[in-house]
Amino acid sequence: MEADDACDEWVVADFADALQIEGCAKLLEAREIDILINCAGINKIAPFVEIDPNDFLRIQQVNVFAPMRLCQAVLPNMLRRNWGRIVNISSVWGKISKEYRASYSASKFALDGMTLALAAEHGANGILANCVSPGFIDTELTRAVLGESGIRQMTQGVPVRRLGQVDEIAGMVLWLASEENTYLNGQNIAVDGGFSRV
Repeated sequence: MEADDACDEWVVADFADALQIEGCAKLLEAREIDILINCAGINKIAPFVEIDPNDFLRIQQVNVFAPMRLCQAVLPNMLRRNWGRIVNISSVWGKISKEYRASYSASKFALDGMTLALAAEHGANGILANCVSPGFIDTELTRAVLGESGIRQMTQGVPVRRLGQVDEIAGMVLWLASEENTYLNGQNIAVDGGFSRV
């Protein structure tokens, strides 16, 4: 990948590989990071009794362990500066769940719990930690997996009757990570059109 106007440096890593997680953590430790957004995630749907233990562990490593290590890597600098913002991308399936989502929901509920513990431990140090939990978002993957008929059926369960837009997620993340956010801490904010509340 090439850097663009919005980014000076790209680092490509596979968080299913523990050594690559550690490599990323070391890179962050060497820099003065004020804002960390953890948004990598994987999922594999399976009936509970058919979950492959290796798949379960891989999902926990990518979705929980990697964010934990990256948070550990940036915290010393944030503590020195007495300012920092951490936004962990969870999922609507980290607030509610359904059949075949045990591995993924376990990881996203864990990510929320970790975020809450961070918020409790470091809020007094000027470090605010929150989760954003997207619902059904209009992406290429969503359209490929569900198809148009699947999307029409699924959005009937969303009070606003449509998919969310990527910019609607990005806008929430941007605000949480900004200096405008001075008091919102330890929250898991669902951006899901009301799906998880009805």
